[in-house]
Amino acid sequence: MTRSEHALVERGSLDPFVHPALFYRSPGEYLTGVGGFVDGALEAGDPVLVAVPGPRLGMLREHLGGATAADRLTLVDMAEFGRNPGRILSGLRDFADRHPGRTARIVGEPIWARRSPAELVEATRHEALINAAFTGCAATVLCPYDASRLPARVCADARRTHPVLWEDGGERPSAHYTAPRALSAECDALPLAPPPARTRTLAFTTGDLGEVRHHADTWAEETGLGMPRRGDFVLAVAEAAANSIAHGGGRGILRLWSDGPARVAEIRDGGHLTDPLAGRRRPALDSADGGRGLWMMHQLCDLVETRSTSAGLTVRLHMDRS
Repeated sequence: MTRSEHALVERGSLDPFVHPALFYRSPGEYLTGVGGFVDGALEAGDPVLVAVPGPRLGMLREHLGGATAADRLTLVDMAEFGRNPGRILSGLRDFADRHPGRTARIVGEPIWARRSPAELVEATRHEALINAAFTGCAATVLCPYDASRLPARVCADARRTHPVLWEDGGERPSAHYTAPRALSAECDALPLAPPPARTRTLAFTTGDLGEVRHHADTWAEETGLGMPRRGDFVLAVAEAAANSIAHGGGRGILRLWSDGPARVAEIRDGGHLTDPLAGRRRPALDSADGGRGLWMMHQLCDLVETRSTSAGLTVRLHMDRS
């Protein structure tokens, strides 16, 4: 049982889910906190997923040495697994769901110093939504934060997205914890970076999906996006446009532009996301309430930005060349 779980028992909490943030400032603190958590989970016989950026993953591999719990230990590079922050949540929940009747132990480090400002917003939203997606699930998700390199505002947000804090060798409940839906709404209120002055624009409505696909494919090819990435990009754009037609008032605006190595598609319509978890959890095969298209966008793209406001819904899809 982890320290946070002992605290839950003492408080009489009925929710078996625990979500602490670990603030570390050196490799030694990292190994003490994260390595100790993994060691304890393996000793307890629990299934463990470690999803951290490459350099940290290498350090943990060395720490674990000849650990022989291959059937219970999964190590993945978060820089690939969570390249798009919006697809991390479904991966974590899938891992927990593959071990019914057992307590899943997860280390997830979705935020590191080289994340872009746009990625940081969606990664912060992800951290908040973990609390909603895992409610009632027997799992602990430990999230490390490099307090020596991350901006102060990022660490401040971590105190709002995690009910429990591990810091300076101690543990305490977060006085700044904010409900997931409220924090997701704050993310929606943040302005998107302005697009360049010149973009390729297409207004579309019912019956125009073929034109949307052709328009996106032609533009992507002209700007040097090769296959198979171009195919994924066009499929994601088509899914976004289909959602606009089905749920966004029957019409939308597609804009396309380049942003360094990335190709960006922005789709605006009159719709709204009423479920902040839409697209971030795997939809059931028999689901009839939507969400599959947005989930596909998250799986296909390197970054998906969403803003759901009273003015409507904006979805930005980013696809790098490689």
